[in-house]
Amino acid sequence: MARLGRLAEGAPVALELLRPGTSWRLSAPLDLTSHWSGPGLATQAAAGRAFTVLAPLQPGRARLRVRLLEDGYPGWADPQQLLGNARACQAPPPRLLDASAIAARLPAVLAFAEQARLQPNRYLWGGTLGPDFDCSGLVQAAFASAGIWLPRDAYQQERFCAPVAVAPGCYSLLRPGDLIFFGRPQRCTHVGLYLGSGRYLHSSGCEHGRNGIGIDGLDPQLQHPVSVHYRRELRGAGRVIRCHDGTPLP
Repeated sequence: MARLGRLAEGAPVALELLRPGTSWRLSAPLDLTSHWSGPGLATQAAAGRAFTVLAPLQPGRARLRVRLLEDGYPGWADPQQLLGNARACQAPPPRLLDASAIAARLPAVLAFAEQARLQPNRYLWGGTLGPDFDCSGLVQAAFASAGIWLPRDAYQQERFCAPVAVAPGCYSLLRPGDLIFFGRPQRCTHVGLYLGSGRYLHSSGCEHGRNGIGIDGLDPQLQHPVSVHYRRELRGAGRVIRCHDGTPLP
């Protein structure tokens, strides 16, 4: 039986076993928060994902600092929610694909996103599991459904992609499955999935969006307020040509 330090692979989780450097595979979904206290959902992890413990549980803190291994994303987990829902594992090797293999899987990515749109949903900051997503959580989940791992946050996804030129009304270089990035000059804050013919699918919030998943467009003649708002914040576009290897990103 493979050993993980003193842990046997497949050993059920126990509080005293959640030591820094140990890795665990989830058998149930898990919410990760952005801080050791308070609500602040950061991301969600589906059953089957793996994480490593970054630091021991501190006295007076109810959460454990962990990092998801597929995308290198850190967060805080309630160890009580792990009991009965995780087993010791080896850190999984990254699932790497080349650009042609990724391109072949894009129809599945687009199908996942469209199916998510058709389900009753609302915008959820940190939502990654559905039916409620945030913008980058939807994009990450759509690609992950086809075995393609991307970074978690929109600004990380922007840096990760190969740039493709785009402007309002000028999108001839884009292909379905490319990502469209929006935000301020200083930082990307929103991402959508390009569908073709100037249209993109995205999960947007309440203030300037649809409070859920919808389709908007890059054509200047489209005067729906959501399309207008995001055209004003268009930063660029990118193409996914590689898989994230799980290395933590800034």
